[in-house]
Amino acid sequence: MTNLEIAQSVKLRRIAEIAEECGLSETDCEPLGNYKGKLTYEGMDRLRSQQHGNLILVTALTPTAAGEGKTTTCVGLAQALNRAGRRAVPALREPALGPVFGIKGGAAGGGYSQVLPMEDINLFFTGDFPAICAAHNLLSAMIDASIMHGNPHGLDVRNISWPRTIDMNDRALRSIVVGLGGLSNGYPRQDGFVVAPASEVMAVLCLSKSIDELKSRLGNIIVGLTPDKRAVTARDLNASSAMAALLRDAIRPNLVQTMEGGPAFVHGGPFGNIAHGCSSVIATQCALGLADYVVTEAGFGADLGAEKFMNIVTHELGRSPNAIVLVVTVRALEHHGDGDIVAGFDNVRKHISHLQMYEVPMTVAINEFHTDSKEQHERISDLCQSLGVSCVTSSPWLRGGDGCVDLAEQVVDLCTRPSVSKRLYEPTDTEEAKLNSIVKHAYGGECVEISNAAAKHMAWAESNGFPDLPICVAKTQYSLSADPKLKGAPKGFKIKLRDVTLSAGAGFLVAHAGDILLMPGLGRSAAAERIDIDGTGKISGLF
Repeated sequence: MTNLEIAQSVKLRRIAEIAEECGLSETDCEPLGNYKGKLTYEGMDRLRSQQHGNLILVTALTPTAAGEGKTTTCVGLAQALNRAGRRAVPALREPALGPVFGIKGGAAGGGYSQVLPMEDINLFFTGDFPAICAAHNLLSAMIDASIMHGNPHGLDVRNISWPRTIDMNDRALRSIVVGLGGLSNGYPRQDGFVVAPASEVMAVLCLSKSIDELKSRLGNIIVGLTPDKRAVTARDLNASSAMAALLRDAIRPNLVQTMEGGPAFVHGGPFGNIAHGCSSVIATQCALGLADYVVTEAGFGADLGAEKFMNIVTHELGRSPNAIVLVVTVRALEHHGDGDIVAGFDNVRKHISHLQMYEVPMTVAINEFHTDSKEQHERISDLCQSLGVSCVTSSPWLRGGDGCVDLAEQVVDLCTRPSVSKRLYEPTDTEEAKLNSIVKHAYGGECVEISNAAAKHMAWAESNGFPDLPICVAKTQYSLSADPKLKGAPKGFKIKLRDVTLSAGAGFLVAHAGDILLMPGLGRSAAAERIDIDGTGKISGLF
């Protein structure tokens, strides 16, 4: 059976029942139909005021194009913890339409470890992504309107940095020209689109903890410069309050259910390869007020999602994880070792050495596939133990919570141990020092090479009142380097930065490495070609 067929075979519980069972009153959670809900503002405030749970971060080795099962492991682990009588909630990101209709497919977990209703979550869900796109594009429209009506803020039309956005992979929109067709259509200029998970509005929403903070962060967004290089912001354009109004409901975390009928939060969706790659801070904090164990994930490999979680998100959360789970698969190890698991383990070894620097208790979870052998798992376990790291085999796809019992026991034990949570760099380090630390410690590279454009933009940020910001590296997810063709654990490479952009609203610098794109395109055989719907409204082909 496919993921969708398994999900459609489950009898869903009403969301009101799930909310009541986990201690949420009618004033805490608003049902959206039978099977989805959103926390109310009162519910958000109450849960955030009583945070007590343990936080488990799930990350992975450098993945293949199909992914290695972080979301599936998150859900399976939460289900196993609930089976053991411990209140657990997964806090996950919302899937984006680009991957759903592109290569990877959906992102609601897999097999018997999914969040439901799977079709809704993978498509428009509760409307959060459309709201984010609307808020982003409202600002785009207000920029062009301001220029059309006298340009009172003196924007240099050659130096507007705010793009437009859409929640779809569409390479034709990467670079476009707007304002054609005559004077009434505005001033012609070059523009472009980024995919919604790369929108700074997405990052702002996911890092904000209140409406007031949301408005403040939105107001800080820089849309362009004047001819004398003065920043013009969304606040200058009087756009931030209206943008926040569009996000009134999107900021509220979504409550759904796991395959086994437990509660789950699914909220926010920044990509891990071009943004910070984690569920919203507010959803994670609310989950910590609801459960004894909160299981969250960080996008792609530990060099991307986990690095950003530990160096960016923990500051906003106000705390660090109690434990880290590194997901590995035989498939990925064979990929990185050209068929040799031992050679491929070099990739895992690098991720382990990186994660150990944070001094958070960790374990390795082998996500089991039916094609694996017992000998392969034993070999991986021996390699982990040689590094002083425990290793547990789990089977969340095939067996749900029952397949993650051993992993749950290991995680509970890890959460009793001291967790220090260091960072790779200090806020006061220079930008170059921060980048070099990430390259050396998270990627295993030699150093960073900064282009003239990147150096100029970092200097501008420093001199215009934006010092001491964390770094969010945008690079390929398929290699520890910036070259997707370099598998395993390459050595001696340098990360070349073609540019650095300031996300003043999100509060970090985005370093663009290699050929990473902020607007992907659909592949030769897109998943969209296999998705269908029948006369009763039943969807097929979604995976």
